[in-house]
Amino acid sequence: MSDNQHQLTRIGVFYDGNYFLHVSNYYAYHHERRSRLSIAGLHEFVRHRIAEEEKKDFHLCQIVDAHYFRGRLSAQEASAEGNRLYYDRLFDDILMMEGVTTHYLPVRTVQGYRQERGIDVWMALEAFELTLHRSFDVVILIASDSDFVPLVRKLHTLGVRVMLLAWDYEYYDEEGRRRSTVTSQYLWEEVTYPIAMQNVIDDDNDDLFPVTRLFVERKKTLVGEEAPVVEIEEGELKTSTIYSLKDGYGFISFPQTNNLFFHYSFLLDTDFNDLREGDTVEFTLSKNERGEPIARNVKLVRQ
Repeated sequence: MSDNQHQLTRIGVFYDGNYFLHVSNYYAYHHERRSRLSIAGLHEFVRHRIAEEEKKDFHLCQIVDAHYFRGRLSAQEASAEGNRLYYDRLFDDILMMEGVTTHYLPVRTVQGYRQERGIDVWMALEAFELTLHRSFDVVILIASDSDFVPLVRKLHTLGVRVMLLAWDYEYYDEEGRRRSTVTSQYLWEEVTYPIAMQNVIDDDNDDLFPVTRLFVERKKTLVGEEAPVVEIEEGELKTSTIYSLKDGYGFISFPQTNNLFFHYSFLLDTDFNDLREGDTVEFTLSKNERGEPIARNVKLVRQ
């Protein structure tokens, strides 16, 4: 074994937080796994993959720094969106426990649309500066945007290898429209170790690292457990049964409108994965951007 194989491989991990959140939501609500991605599981996977790629002992591949970047609503805006403030804080606790440093910029509202401004630039600058000062051997990017291509090229000039963890997938949004997330081809081509994570997860053929460790183990909510209070939107309150469930969305029996569409993000104090066809639910009537009737504030009626 060469001297290099006895040396510690220092790994730095950098999360594009908004991207990671969308991917985690996809696996929680649209994919058959029905579970969120685990930060601890991803870090363990990274160490195993680096050890495999560089033919080193797993224990010599260590994550010495990890950073998470995302735009963030003000406390007042988040508290006005029901559970948003609670779950933001809950995820902060998870990141803190896993040793991930958080970096937030305020989300700006421009002409009625919320926008993240400067996050990619900030993340790239921090990644390069920290690599210079902390001498990472490998940088892990959890991102998909071509804006990170210059960062990858700069890191290569320092002799630093770059591993990309990225996902390509399709899903339905809250208005029933089909969406897709596709990683930049330029980014795929620039990095040292490109990892198409959707293939890793769906193939599940790694005996050394079972894919189940990439996901958070789901826990049932206890009956009577106190949940954050959610304000009910204006609209007529109705009760009916679930007609059908799809990947992350469903339809409620409502003959007047040929059944009502609802998205998992419209649920109150209810996990989408706990719903079954025929369940009784309460909801408020609303309309989507095209003026079509939909159900919001959907809540399971416990028998």
